[in-house]
Amino acid sequence: MQAKSTLNLRDGSIEQKREEIKAYFLDSFDTYECLFTSLKNDDAYYQRPEKLRHPLIFYYGHTATFFINKLILAKLLTNRINPEFESLFAIGVDEMSWDDLNENNYTWPAVCDVRDYRLKVRDTVLSLIDTLDFTLPITWESAMWPIIMGIEHERIHLETSSVLIRQLPLTCVETNHKAWPMCPESGTAPGNSLLDVPGGKVYSNKQWDDAYYGWDNEYGLLEDEVSAFKTSKYLVSNGEFLQFVEDGGYQNAEYWEEEGNRWREYTNAKHPVFWIKSDTGYQYRSMLNLIDLPLNWPVDVNYHEAKAFCNYMSVKSGEVIRLPTESEWLRLRDYANVNEPTYSDGFNIALQRYASSVPVDTHQKNGFYDIVGNVWQWTETPIYPFDGFKVHPLYDDFTTPTFDNKHNLIKGGSWISTGNEAMQNSRYAFRRHFFQHAGFRYVQSAQPIAVNDLDYESDTQVSQYSEFHYGDTYFGVENFGKASADFCVSFMQGGKMNKALDLGCAVGRSTFELAKIFSHVDGIDFSARFIKTAFAMQEHGEIRYTLIEEGELTSFKVRKLKSLGLDKSAHRAHFYQGDACNLKAQFTGYDLIFMGNLLDRVYSPRKVLKDITERLNQGGILVVASPFTWLEEYTERSEWLGGNKDVNGETLTSTEALEDTLKPQLKRVAPPREVPFVIRETKRKYQHSLSEFNVFRKE
Repeated sequence: MQAKSTLNLRDGSIEQKREEIKAYFLDSFDTYECLFTSLKNDDAYYQRPEKLRHPLIFYYGHTATFFINKLILAKLLTNRINPEFESLFAIGVDEMSWDDLNENNYTWPAVCDVRDYRLKVRDTVLSLIDTLDFTLPITWESAMWPIIMGIEHERIHLETSSVLIRQLPLTCVETNHKAWPMCPESGTAPGNSLLDVPGGKVYSNKQWDDAYYGWDNEYGLLEDEVSAFKTSKYLVSNGEFLQFVEDGGYQNAEYWEEEGNRWREYTNAKHPVFWIKSDTGYQYRSMLNLIDLPLNWPVDVNYHEAKAFCNYMSVKSGEVIRLPTESEWLRLRDYANVNEPTYSDGFNIALQRYASSVPVDTHQKNGFYDIVGNVWQWTETPIYPFDGFKVHPLYDDFTTPTFDNKHNLIKGGSWISTGNEAMQNSRYAFRRHFFQHAGFRYVQSAQPIAVNDLDYESDTQVSQYSEFHYGDTYFGVENFGKASADFCVSFMQGGKMNKALDLGCAVGRSTFELAKIFSHVDGIDFSARFIKTAFAMQEHGEIRYTLIEEGELTSFKVRKLKSLGLDKSAHRAHFYQGDACNLKAQFTGYDLIFMGNLLDRVYSPRKVLKDITERLNQGGILVVASPFTWLEEYTERSEWLGGNKDVNGETLTSTEALEDTLKPQLKRVAPPREVPFVIRETKRKYQHSLSEFNVFRKE
């Protein structure tokens, strides 16, 4: 079985491209069908070799329903083929929060029914390929893109399903299947050694009109400077890893990271999952066969096992041995001049020869072996977005759920990696305890590992406020945080601008804006969630969050201080969680105090105003901004500052009550001014409000 290379989406004529897409689709679809012919009987489809994933019947149907669901979403189809299947097989490929892996909730259909469904999908897609109007190049907006997406998606599951088949009992599979031949060569493991890789720059900037299909995480800018390091000449072989096993590596907690140790204890692992202990040593499970352990083939392990081996090597050598980072792997690839867009001849990749690994000393390029192919290579890097990252609206949950610091990047592809997986720009990540056809090479370097450890914020209120503070403007209304700071600063002319307080700072935009002018700005908010977000923006220079579009549909945003011109002065901002009604004594001596939309959200507005007045320097400015939306859930009616009748039964506005409360210590210096603000709730629902700004000076 040999799979075709991924398509060039730019060159040629429309009709040539139509025929190429048809051939590519058929190759993918038929190869996937052929994979499932390795199952001995229908019962094997319902086995569940990996408890964190569905049985194989799910994956057999999943790739077909993906085509239909995406084509419906893209409005290229109006009628479903089988609504029940297109729901049943839609979601459940990873242990995410929305995945339902409770088998009690599923009644799986017969294999013959799913096979018939797949044939109908095949005919539907072929008909669309023949009739769709499209232009070149094929980009994200093209009508043909969802079909290319479906093909590449199925090629991913060609590999992940082969891993599940490899975990089935041998009685469930057709051994020695002619379409899936195993490499017959094995022998003694070669001695590994460390070779020098000079330092240098790595660069990636995949454009949206690139000639080759890409998943969302591949696009955007990566620029990194990599220090010199040493890396192993070969992938770690079964023979090299065997020494770790025989030295008690699986019994010694010293070698394991905290997370890895929990996995080791939970699973009671004693050796790699594809090794089988026998009376005479170890046997090895390939996809369809059981053989004596091939010592010169690469070992297949998860991240935890690879990392434990590196720690073991560090203890033995006295040097820092670890896995490469993504950038180090890219530097190795570039240094060895393995930089064609798609990997083809010369490597054990894309089913070019065998349906298994081969000896680690077979495929060499410039002194290094298996820079790509044979098995994927674990890295130290949790997947993260490049600058400019955005999601495709048809598949907004492909990568973003993995931006959780629980999914590490694997690089280089394996013997069954085809299509996009076998491209130099591919970026795939799996949970650290998951198994793929993945192994590793190690590096020697004392360079600290830099991990981009930002998560996407999915808390609805925090996300809304993140967009309110740092996101887009809506309906032509200026950003409220910036407008507030500018308003405050306009009254500071000629006065001291040493220290300011942003009370009720939420996620911090106005605090950062004031820090451009003041030497020291304290941002205080009652919400720890808001303060955490402000801290994250300051510490990392960016935040990420999800926005609700409609229902369960979301979009993802990355906002950076630098793009707002706030990065250079951010160090002058200081964030604290605190109660405006009971601030610590240290928060005093301010030349400016700004209270933004806070007063009608505290339990005692008068107490806050009295306390704040004492914390303001002589000649200092107090700006109170509020829409005066009094609600008893926040403030008891007896504590409202205006918005009701006074003791004489006369109407008392909040503006009047505010000025009366601040007399005689503070004097109004400008008439009230209304400043609009807009908070986005969903794609079509917004809060459009007016906040009244009142300005006072302490006499």
